[in-house]
Amino acid sequence: MNRSLRILLLVASAYIAAQMMADIASLRIISIAGFAVDAGTLVYPFTFTLRDLIHKIAGKSAARTLIFAAAVINLAMAALFWVVSVLPPDLATGPQTSFGEVLAPVWRIVLASILAEVLSELIDTEVYQRWVDRFQHRFQWGRVLASNSVAIPLDSAVFVSVAFLGVLPSGVVWEVFWLNVVIKGLVTLISIPWIYFVKPDPLVPADAGVTSRRVG
Repeated sequence: MNRSLRILLLVASAYIAAQMMADIASLRIISIAGFAVDAGTLVYPFTFTLRDLIHKIAGKSAARTLIFAAAVINLAMAALFWVVSVLPPDLATGPQTSFGEVLAPVWRIVLASILAEVLSELIDTEVYQRWVDRFQHRFQWGRVLASNSVAIPLDSAVFVSVAFLGVLPSGVVWEVFWLNVVIKGLVTLISIPWIYFVKPDPLVPADAGVTSRRVG
């Protein structure tokens, strides 16, 4: 196995794992510095830059495939948790009520998470590719900053709107939204250097869509 393929598998696995952990954690609203935020925000912001790494290594098509694969996996995970939570427990081992109380999915939150993830990550893909088309291999930090700057507010707006509007007080919804944006923005700044740690596979059209023009 060549090095590029090994790195691609590791980054893709990290992306899927982060998506799954975020969707599970989002079932709980926590307090950070006195502000309400869904717990998925602790891990989900990393998925934007991980998606950027996939895009750089394997191209736009691979990134889009991974986005849809993550959505299907998360939906299947939620369905599995629901089935397990409604099946009768073996009473010989005790009541086993904790599983359903913790992991039985709140479908509104599950669907909000998946919808926000797919829309924002697809937009992230398009903005990233436009940056690459314009600047080619220069200003790679800008790929991450530009794409995440557009995708993060969109993701937060879609998620809190679908998941919490009409369920939580409007003040709490705004807190969740703004703290989501702030935390995800900080993670973006921290993760920008990651884009320089990976290289495109020369056998894969990683920068598909790049034109030959030079732009100053």
